[in-house]
Amino acid sequence: MTQVATSAPPTAARRLLDGLFDVTAALGALCMIALLLMVLLSVVQRQLSFHVPGTDAYAGYLMAGAGFLALAHTLKRGEHIRVTLILGLLHGRTQRALELFSLTVASVLAIAMAWFSARLVYQSWTFHDISTLSDGTPLWLPQLSMAIGTLVLAIAFVDELQLEWRGLRAVASSEEALHNE
Repeated sequence: MTQVATSAPPTAARRLLDGLFDVTAALGALCMIALLLMVLLSVVQRQLSFHVPGTDAYAGYLMAGAGFLALAHTLKRGEHIRVTLILGLLHGRTQRALELFSLTVASVLAIAMAWFSARLVYQSWTFHDISTLSDGTPLWLPQLSMAIGTLVLAIAFVDELQLEWRGLRAVASSEEALHNE
């Protein structure tokens, strides 16, 4: 878990952000559980020769929701894949400059992704887009998890950027990254 590298107690803003990341991760976990139930329902319906329309579509929506909603929590826990080959060769100011550059680019890209995801949800809602599959789901509903997930990811990247800028960001060591594999 990436934490602020000071001994001061967490501020209200820090607790709020950490709570936001935890809530979206919990929603992602609920999507995973619902996905499991949807897959089990699909297996049972094949075995017992009955059909519940939309199970495949809802399984897909839940899979996307699980992935997008867990992005920020994964980033804040240092579990995203980082290519540290070049970063490990650098030290001091050069390493910090590359970290700031990388976090700035990632923040800009995450903000753009959040903007376009939210715009897609709005357009789907405005145009009354529905799934072309048998479920007929209004598309803005499953797209909402993508918009929320990317928005919270953008917040997490901006948070990481400001922590790095202030010199308060704790980064996993290369040895710690090996424990994930």
